[in-house]
Amino acid sequence: MKIFVDSADIEEIKEAYEWGIVNGVTTNPSLIKQALEKRKEKGENIDVKTHISEILKIARSTPVSLEVTEKKAKDMIPQGIMLYRTFKSYSKNIVIKIPVSPAMKEESKNDYEGIKAIKGLSERKMLVNATLVFTPEQALLAAKAGATYVSMFAGRMDDYLKEKHGLKAKKEEYYPMEGINEKGRILEDDGIVSGMDLVAQTVELLKQHGLKTEVLAASLRNKRQVREAALVGCHAATIPFKVLKELVMHPKTIEGMKKFSEDAPEDYKKIK
Repeated sequence: MKIFVDSADIEEIKEAYEWGIVNGVTTNPSLIKQALEKRKEKGENIDVKTHISEILKIARSTPVSLEVTEKKAKDMIPQGIMLYRTFKSYSKNIVIKIPVSPAMKEESKNDYEGIKAIKGLSERKMLVNATLVFTPEQALLAAKAGATYVSMFAGRMDDYLKEKHGLKAKKEEYYPMEGINEKGRILEDDGIVSGMDLVAQTVELLKQHGLKTEVLAASLRNKRQVREAALVGCHAATIPFKVLKELVMHPKTIEGMKKFSEDAPEDYKKIK
């Protein structure tokens, strides 16, 4: 499973790449805004174009997702092309992030603008990341339109299930992949019982139909979700820096290191 760092923070991205296990970066306008504000608070004179170019340099031609802000296909396609052309000198692996549906209100149930934009960019041989995907059928449409990745928002699906069924729990708390049984029934949303169930169903659906689009587990809140994404055959996971740091840690590993360090003979340490 590929590991992407979900961040626009230069320091976080640089450190993550130094570990040697990161395969790409995902950003969005909110993450970029936060990163820019952080740098400006430190007194840096930085603009968004320079900031993105620095991310691309660190990423070393691995995939970096940049999201459009327009809402109509006729505007999203030119904006996606513009983003690619602006930054292609830094990397040929720029991925344009398109919302699967840019609808801003519930009444817009037939808003296919995102799907049309995905199709338009994929026909131009551009890499596309379909984002804000919450159902396997949305993922199916994006895949048929030519998306390179479909970002399945596991953590936010868990949040939605908690809200829908009146559960009180923190975002970081693990939501069981098999769902929650309450009074003899599994809490669900149209057959989806958890965020990781959403990911698993999408992996299976695209596999059954031989679609080449990669499933990208997104909005991951804890390291157990990362493990489950890998176990269900997810192609990639985009992971916040905080969660990424937790993956390598375990109390018994620390305990073992202390013991080995204490027991190591001095002449063993000096072997050349």
